Amino acid sequence: MLFVSLFYIMLTISELFIYPIKSLGGIAVSNAYVTDRGLQYDRRWMLVDDNNIFLTQREWPAMALFDVAIKDEGLLVTHKPDGAAMLVPFESQTSEVLTVEVWSDHCKAIVVSHEANAWFSKLLNMNCKLVYMPDAVKRSVDEKYALDKEIVSFADGYPMLLIGQSSLDDLNNKLQEKLTMRRFRPSIVFTGGEPFEEDELKAFTINGIHFFGVKLCARCVITTINPDTATKGKEPLRTLATYRMENNKIYFGQNLLHKGEGWIQVGDAIEVIKRKAATRYFTQDK
Repeated sequence: MLFVSLFYIMLTISELFIYPIKSLGGIAVSNAYVTDRGLQYDRRWMLVDDNNIFLTQREWPAMALFDVAIKDEGLLVTHKPDGAAMLVPFESQTSEVLTVEVWSDHCKAIVVSHEANAWFSKLLNMNCKLVYMPDAVKRSVDEKYALDKEIVSFADGYPMLLIGQSSLDDLNNKLQEKLTMRRFRPSIVFTGGEPFEEDELKAFTINGIHFFGVKLCARCVITTINPDTATKGKEPLRTLATYRMENNKIYFGQNLLHKGEGWIQVGDAIEVIKRKAATRYFTQDK
């Protein structure tokens, strides 16, 4: 067993990202606190339409044009095309509670402020509301993949997403125009290992916190949206489909569950506990 464990190259966190408002711009951070439902601040806020259904870049690519920064007093949201900015306080300014919909899930959320509603509605040219998930709300992950009744924020389904830098490098070697990791909206990026090594990571620890790879991440059209311009293209899905497709789904990254709370940071080692058999290339590599 000792010989086998030494065979693998050390895996190290190279990037960490937080996405406070679902489907808006992410924030690269040097360290992050792991909470019961994912990284602190991650997707605790969300925009919903008049029917209280979540909004994403899938239908509204212009959401990519909002940058978010974490300040002492709240979130500073900036609209990149015109530089308009608004501070979203950490504490909601209303007591209005809504039942909001995220995919097939329904949960309670608090309207942040009427000012935020008006600001986003004007810039997106549609009626929408900004809502916040309070600590008392417990949204469960998919029962098929849950290990211990884990909860999640407004993320699509899992608290965190892991991608190896080697996987992106492998993809970029097949593309004419290189892409950055921002296209794939990961939580944790690591260096070391082979392309798509994240597929095999069933259990590992970072700084004493236990993580579990439970489901490969099926990718959607958001990956084809340029985060700087909000324009859509065909890549990377067209190329990924030639070697990362299975049952009509294209996979890139590993969804994570975890046990424990605490700080992780860039430079931390990923200590692999258990690997699973994985076919890194699902279809013929063209």
